[in-house]
Amino acid sequence: MKHPFRFASRCASLVMGLLLSVCALAADPFPSKPVMLMVPYPAGGLSDAVARLVNDPLSKQLGQPVLVENLGGASGALGAKKVLGAPADGYCLFQGSPNELILAPLANAAIKFKSEEFRLVQMIGVAPMVILARKDLPANSADELVALARSTAKARPLTFGSVGFGSFYHVLGEHLAQTIGAPMTHVPYKGGAPLMQDLGGGQLDFVILPVSQQQLALAEQGRIKIIASINATRTDLAALKGIPTVNEGKLLKGFNFSIWTGYFVRKETPEEVVQRLGKALTGVLSDAQVRSQLEAQNMLVAQPLQAAEADRTYQAETARFRAIAKAINLQPQ
Repeated sequence: MKHPFRFASRCASLVMGLLLSVCALAADPFPSKPVMLMVPYPAGGLSDAVARLVNDPLSKQLGQPVLVENLGGASGALGAKKVLGAPADGYCLFQGSPNELILAPLANAAIKFKSEEFRLVQMIGVAPMVILARKDLPANSADELVALARSTAKARPLTFGSVGFGSFYHVLGEHLAQTIGAPMTHVPYKGGAPLMQDLGGGQLDFVILPVSQQQLALAEQGRIKIIASINATRTDLAALKGIPTVNEGKLLKGFNFSIWTGYFVRKETPEEVVQRLGKALTGVLSDAQVRSQLEAQNMLVAQPLQAAEADRTYQAETARFRAIAKAINLQPQ
């Protein structure tokens, strides 16, 4: 005769096994539904263009639709806050840069989130930056620009423009002034179009911006001039062909910056989801069409990062720009 306790125990084990199997089947692997890609700027700009280069290849990698959503405002904070308000499940990606996630919280008192609330999954592209000057500025190299800034600092400080207080380009201009020991006057604009219009019209002395086709066209027309790239070395981008870097001179050597774009999730997102997204974005980076289209936008294709590398990179960039912001006494407004 079978022992009743053993029989009951076997039945319980069988039922538990069935329940575990059902639960495993119920937990669908990520992703099991469309993924939203948040662009914190209006449609039609460079950020939007990058997102629309990425969403289809990323969709193929993930096996689910990737939908681009544009939500501009507050230096990218509106889009960032929407992502932070969504579940930390990887279905809401943020396309961002140091501009929105590191500097904006330091410059805008209304922004309450911290960069640590996000986790970098993968970089996608890096935009080299150049120093542009009005056509008649008496400086044709980085060293000549530094010498001019120092010689005119007391009588008439040089003016530099940016797309707004606390922006990446404002911070770099202030950092440049501090680095060379020559006070300069910041002129903020509401967007790149009026900024470039005034530079072309001679109302500004110089700006620091990512290289663009518009700048090349204006330089060819003789309306502005490109002083130097602030990359550490020359790149293969056609837009920068023949343009020296600041490291080829003496007075701005080491003043090297570029602005990168990457994809972020909430920090609490499960590790396996972060790994899945990272693998998919690495696949996107190897797509020949994506690479050529990024280069057509004057961006260098980012090197794929493992999760731990992405974490270290984001932490280092956050520390770097916080230190610069502190050094130039950037105060939230």
